[in-house]
Amino acid sequence: MSDLKQLLENNARWAEDIKRRDPDFFAKLAKQQVPEYLWIGCSDARVPANEIVGMLPGDLFVHRNVANVVLHTDLNCLSVVQYAVDVLKVKHILVTGHYGCGGVRASMRDTQYGLIDGWLRSIRDLYYEHREHLASFATEDARVDRLCELNVIQQVANVSHTTIVQNAWHRGQSLSVHGCIYGIKDGIWKDLNVTVSGMDQLPPQYRLRPPGNN
Repeated sequence: MSDLKQLLENNARWAEDIKRRDPDFFAKLAKQQVPEYLWIGCSDARVPANEIVGMLPGDLFVHRNVANVVLHTDLNCLSVVQYAVDVLKVKHILVTGHYGCGGVRASMRDTQYGLIDGWLRSIRDLYYEHREHLASFATEDARVDRLCELNVIQQVANVSHTTIVQNAWHRGQSLSVHGCIYGIKDGIWKDLNVTVSGMDQLPPQYRLRPPGNN
C-alpha cells in the first residue's frame, strides 16, 4: 500500500478541489453519463485525453491503445464505439494521434518487438504505401511525424467504414468523425481537417446499405 501513498494523496486533493468548486459534482456524475465525445487515442502516458481538451470526468468517453489504431477485428475498440454511438449517442468521435508516437516509429523499422509487431502491421503497411512521399522528408523525426498524421487519417476512414457509424447515419443520427493530432512538445491539439459526417463523403465501395435493404 505504501507504493500507492502518493497517488492516494493526490486523489484526495483532486477530489477535494472538485468538491470545493462544485459541491454536487460527484453526486450528479454518479447519476448519469452523457458525453458528446468519444476519444480514440494512444496509450502513451504523455497524452491525457481530458486534460488536453480541458474537460472534466463525464465529458469524454475514452478508448486508448498503442498508436490509436482502429482495426475491424478489434472487438474491444468496436464495442467501445458501438456503446458510444448507439447508447450514449455521442455526436463526435475524436481520433487523436500524437507526434513522435513510439508505435508509429517502431512500424517504420525492421526490428522485432514481439506481440506488438502484429498490432502495428497496419501502420507498417501504411508506411510502405506512402514510402515515396515519406522519403521526401529530411529527417527520421519528420518522417515519423508525417506518418503519425497519415495514420490518424487512415483511422478516421476505418471508423467511418464501420457498420456502427454508417447505421447511425442511416438513422439520421448526428455524428461526425474527426482526425486530430497532439504535439507533446508544445501541448497543442490540432485538427487535421479530415472530418467525415455522412455517407456521401465515403468512397462508393465503402458505402453500405441499411440493414434489410439488401
